[in-house]
Amino acid sequence: MKNYILIFLLILTFPCLANEEIKCDQIDYYAFSWPLIDRCDNKPRGGSSQGVDVKNDPAPHSGWLALNKDGLNKKEKDRLAILAMAGPYRVDFNFIETVGFSEHFQRDRPYHSWGTEYIYVLSDQENFISLQHIMVMYFKTAEGVSEPMVMKHWRQDWTYEDSSLLTYDHHNQWYNTETSKEQRQGRWSQAVFQVDDSPRYEAMGEWQHFPSYSTWISDKTNRPLPRREYSVRDDYQVLSGYNRHTINRFGWVQEEENWKQQINSDGELTGTVAKEEGIGRYQRIIGTDFSPGDQYMKRTGLFWTDVRNIWKQIISKNKHIKLLKKVDGQPLFMPMFAYASKLDGGEDYDPKDARRFISETINKYIK
Repeated sequence: MKNYILIFLLILTFPCLANEEIKCDQIDYYAFSWPLIDRCDNKPRGGSSQGVDVKNDPAPHSGWLALNKDGLNKKEKDRLAILAMAGPYRVDFNFIETVGFSEHFQRDRPYHSWGTEYIYVLSDQENFISLQHIMVMYFKTAEGVSEPMVMKHWRQDWTYEDSSLLTYDHHNQWYNTETSKEQRQGRWSQAVFQVDDSPRYEAMGEWQHFPSYSTWISDKTNRPLPRREYSVRDDYQVLSGYNRHTINRFGWVQEEENWKQQINSDGELTGTVAKEEGIGRYQRIIGTDFSPGDQYMKRTGLFWTDVRNIWKQIISKNKHIKLLKKVDGQPLFMPMFAYASKLDGGEDYDPKDARRFISETINKYIK
């Protein structure tokens, strides 16, 4: 069990696979780079393990083809654009600070890593769609290829004309806020959840459809620091920005425009450290064995369904939620993953015991 949790900790710290390491004498400038800085310690940070080669899918994927059928109305296209994000992907993550604002600003190293994951449809209803990301990763080793590493990743819930948003404020706290008729009319909210199904952020936006792509862009939204940042940064407290999802024939792309903001304990903006640009490319792939992800979903699905339902009850009953980052030295995902690992290992699911565990565990983290 300890080894299982250690593996997850390592994957969460370095969540994706690495490309070839940039050599010290190699100058590798690219869009938005800072050409006057060529020190070795400014090469991109990110994953530390080498991933196996994957094969891109050369054909337009089924989600894209469904989205581009004739005779669809706007809402039908919206729904199909969201559903088109499901499937097998090679995912690239790239983030770089482009503008500095603070007095003693020093550009942080860019971030780059990649991984392989499958996105499952948890729910497909007329006004609600839920997508669960599951990472299934294979590593190069001295002996060849490792056994697959499977990890529950983030989740995205889409709601049509959502009447309320769970809005991130600051210092790990959220507020339920009502939306106006004008704000929600014809639009979809996207709620993003952490690996343990605790809330991350929720934003409202509108889908637009064009002959070559469909795109959704959010209103400006506050978010807590992402995992790639909060383990190495303590000079800002809120990431505020815009989020765009664009569907194309090869998969989809997530783009971010973020400001790293300093917020005091009273919630007042005291400064902005930097502006950041980010892009995640979800390229459809073929030939990768994602059956370990299918198995994980089957064995742990009832547990995670109960986790989602209990979180839903907590969020609906509370105007304000504040979460502790750690209890007894552990972040929330650790006890949750430990329980799920027993089920993944073959233990039978006991709904009564699981719901008791889930409620007691989550309530320890609510302040």
